Amino acid sequence: MGVAAIASRMTEIRGQLAAFRPPATSATAGTAFAQALGTAQALGTAQTAQGAPDLKQYGNGRIPESALQRVGNTGHRLAAPAATSLEALMRAAREQGVTIGITDSYRSYAEQVDLAKRKGLYSQGGLAARPGTSDHGWGLAVDLDLDDKAQAWMRANAARFGFRETTPREPWHWAYRPTQ
Repeated sequence: MGVAAIASRMTEIRGQLAAFRPPATSATAGTAFAQALGTAQALGTAQTAQGAPDLKQYGNGRIPESALQRVGNTGHRLAAPAATSLEALMRAAREQGVTIGITDSYRSYAEQVDLAKRKGLYSQGGLAARPGTSDHGWGLAVDLDLDDKAQAWMRANAARFGFRETTPREPWHWAYRPTQ
Protein backbone atom coordinates (compact mmCIF):
# COMPACT_ATOMS: atom_id res chain seq x y z
CA MET A 1 0.00 0.00 0.00
CA GLY A 2 1.44 3.37 -1.00
CA VAL A 3 1.61 6.59 0.97
CA ALA A 4 -1.44 8.04 -0.82
CA ALA A 5 -3.50 4.94 -0.01
CA ILE A 6 -2.43 5.08 3.65
CA ALA A 7 -3.34 8.79 3.85
CA SER A 8 -6.72 8.05 2.27
CA ARG A 9 -7.39 5.24 4.74
CA MET A 10 -6.36 7.46 7.68
CA THR A 11 -8.82 10.12 6.49
CA GLU A 12 -11.54 7.48 6.24
CA ILE A 13 -10.87 6.25 9.79
CA ARG A 14 -10.90 9.79 11.16
CA GLY A 15 -14.28 10.37 9.50
CA GLN A 16 -15.69 7.22 11.07
CA LEU A 17 -14.39 8.20 14.49
CA ALA A 18 -15.80 11.72 14.29
CA ALA A 19 -19.23 10.31 15.14
CA PHE A 20 -17.90 8.07 17.93
CA ARG A 21 -18.02 9.37 21.49
CA PRO A 22 -17.21 6.92 24.29
CA PRO A 23 -18.77 7.33 27.71
CA ALA A 24 -16.68 9.80 29.65
CA THR A 25 -16.90 11.92 32.75
CA SER A 26 -16.62 15.06 30.63
CA ALA A 27 -16.85 16.13 27.00
CA THR A 28 -13.14 16.98 27.09
CA ALA A 29 -12.18 13.50 28.26
CA GLY A 30 -14.38 11.93 25.58
CA THR A 31 -12.86 14.10 22.86
CA ALA A 32 -9.31 13.39 24.03
CA PHE A 33 -10.06 9.68 24.08
CA ALA A 34 -11.55 9.77 20.59
CA GLN A 35 -8.54 11.70 19.30
CA ALA A 36 -6.07 9.28 20.87
CA LEU A 37 -8.01 6.28 19.63
CA GLY A 38 -8.26 7.80 16.15
CA THR A 39 -4.53 8.43 16.04
CA ALA A 40 -3.78 4.94 17.33
CA GLN A 41 -6.10 3.39 14.78
CA ALA A 42 -4.64 5.44 11.96
CA LEU A 43 -1.14 4.52 13.08
CA GLY A 44 -2.15 0.88 13.32
CA THR A 45 -3.39 0.99 9.72
CA ALA A 46 -0.23 2.69 8.52
CA GLN A 47 2.00 0.32 10.45
CA THR A 48 0.21 -2.72 9.10
CA ALA A 49 0.75 -1.41 5.58
CA GLN A 50 4.45 -1.13 6.33
CA GLY A 51 4.67 -4.60 7.88
CA ALA A 52 4.92 -3.41 11.50
CA PRO A 53 2.49 -4.51 14.23
CA ASP A 54 -1.10 -3.26 14.16
CA LEU A 55 -1.25 -1.77 17.68
CA LYS A 56 -5.03 -1.33 17.79
CA GLN A 57 -5.41 -5.10 18.07
CA TYR A 58 -3.97 -5.01 21.60
CA GLY A 59 -5.86 -2.19 23.28
CA ASN A 60 -4.82 0.76 25.39
CA GLY A 61 -2.13 -0.21 27.88
CA ARG A 62 -1.99 -3.78 26.59
CA ILE A 63 0.57 -3.41 23.81
CA PRO A 64 3.42 -5.91 24.22
CA GLU A 65 6.89 -4.41 24.51
CA SER A 66 7.90 -6.32 21.37
CA ALA A 67 5.33 -4.33 19.35
CA LEU A 68 6.74 -0.95 20.43
CA GLN A 69 9.87 0.80 19.18
CA ARG A 70 12.71 2.07 21.34
CA VAL A 71 13.34 5.81 21.39
CA GLY A 72 17.06 5.88 20.64
CA ASN A 73 19.05 4.62 23.61
CA THR A 74 16.72 6.11 26.24
CA GLY A 75 15.12 2.85 27.33
CA HIS A 76 11.70 4.31 26.52
CA ARG A 77 9.31 2.86 23.93
CA LEU A 78 6.52 4.31 21.79
CA ALA A 79 4.49 3.40 18.73
CA ALA A 80 6.95 3.29 15.82
CA PRO A 81 5.99 6.58 14.09
CA ALA A 82 5.99 8.45 17.41
CA ALA A 83 9.37 7.00 18.40
CA THR A 84 10.93 7.88 15.05
CA SER A 85 9.54 11.43 15.18
CA LEU A 86 10.66 11.92 18.78
CA GLU A 87 14.19 10.81 17.92
CA ALA A 88 14.26 13.36 15.07
CA LEU A 89 12.85 16.05 17.39
CA MET A 90 15.46 15.37 20.06
CA ARG A 91 18.25 15.37 17.45
CA ALA A 92 17.08 18.73 16.04
CA ALA A 93 16.90 20.23 19.54
CA ARG A 94 20.37 18.92 20.39
CA GLU A 95 21.76 20.49 17.19
CA GLN A 96 20.42 23.82 18.48
CA GLY A 97 21.95 23.38 21.92
CA VAL A 98 18.71 22.29 23.61
CA THR A 99 18.55 19.21 25.85
CA ILE A 100 15.30 17.28 26.04
CA GLY A 101 15.00 14.29 28.35
CA ILE A 102 12.26 11.69 28.70
CA THR A 103 10.80 10.77 32.09
CA ASP A 104 7.91 8.54 30.92
CA SER A 105 6.57 7.00 27.71
CA TYR A 106 4.36 3.94 27.07
CA ARG A 107 2.30 2.96 30.12
CA SER A 108 0.70 -0.42 30.63
CA TYR A 109 -2.87 -0.58 31.88
CA ALA A 110 -1.61 -1.64 35.32
CA GLU A 111 0.72 1.39 35.40
CA GLN A 112 -2.22 3.63 34.45
CA VAL A 113 -4.30 2.21 37.32
CA ASP A 114 -1.42 2.72 39.76
CA LEU A 115 -0.84 6.29 38.58
CA ALA A 116 -4.55 7.13 38.93
CA LYS A 117 -4.51 5.81 42.50
CA ARG A 118 -1.38 7.76 43.41
CA LYS A 119 -2.02 11.04 41.58
CA GLY A 120 -5.80 11.15 41.17
CA LEU A 121 -7.87 11.44 38.02
CA TYR A 122 -7.36 14.51 35.86
CA SER A 123 -11.13 15.03 35.70
CA GLN A 124 -11.13 15.35 39.49
CA GLY A 125 -8.15 17.71 39.76
CA GLY A 126 -5.45 15.04 39.70
CA LEU A 127 -2.82 14.28 37.08
CA ALA A 128 -3.86 10.92 35.63
CA ALA A 129 -6.16 9.99 32.76
CA ARG A 130 -8.85 7.41 33.40
CA PRO A 131 -7.08 4.03 32.95
CA GLY A 132 -7.55 2.72 29.44
CA THR A 133 -7.88 6.21 27.90
CA SER A 134 -4.33 7.53 28.23
CA ASP A 135 -2.27 8.55 25.19
CA HIS A 136 0.58 6.84 27.05
CA GLY A 137 -1.34 3.56 26.77
CA TRP A 138 -1.28 3.79 22.96
CA GLY A 139 2.44 4.59 22.94
CA LEU A 140 1.63 8.08 21.66
CA ALA A 141 2.67 10.29 24.58
CA VAL A 142 5.80 11.17 26.47
CA ASP A 143 6.50 13.10 29.60
CA LEU A 144 9.59 15.18 29.00
CA ASP A 145 12.27 16.65 31.24
CA LEU A 146 12.32 20.27 30.06
CA ASP A 147 14.03 23.35 31.42
CA ASP A 148 12.69 26.78 30.37
CA LYS A 149 14.81 26.85 27.20
CA ALA A 150 13.67 23.35 26.19
CA GLN A 151 10.02 24.15 26.92
CA ALA A 152 10.21 27.24 24.71
CA TRP A 153 11.92 25.20 21.98
CA MET A 154 9.19 22.55 22.18
CA ARG A 155 6.41 25.12 21.91
CA ALA A 156 8.07 26.66 18.85
CA ASN A 157 9.12 23.44 17.09
CA ALA A 158 7.37 20.28 18.31
CA ALA A 159 4.46 20.48 15.87
CA ARG A 160 6.89 20.05 12.96
CA PHE A 161 7.56 16.59 14.39
CA GLY A 162 3.91 15.77 15.11
CA PHE A 163 3.98 16.47 18.85
CA ARG A 164 1.44 18.66 20.63
CA GLU A 165 1.15 19.99 24.17
CA THR A 166 -2.27 18.45 24.84
CA THR A 167 -2.83 18.40 28.58
CA PRO A 168 -3.48 21.59 30.55
CA ARG A 169 -1.61 21.69 33.88
CA GLU A 170 1.04 19.32 32.42
CA PRO A 171 3.60 21.26 30.37
CA TRP A 172 5.83 18.17 30.38
CA HIS A 173 3.20 16.00 28.59
CA TRP A 174 3.48 15.89 24.77
CA ALA A 175 1.33 13.67 22.55
CA TYR A 176 2.06 12.52 19.02
CA ARG A 177 -0.73 13.85 16.82
CA PRO A 178 0.77 14.37 13.34
CA THR A 179 -2.52 15.11 11.57
CA GLN A 180 -3.92 17.97 13.69
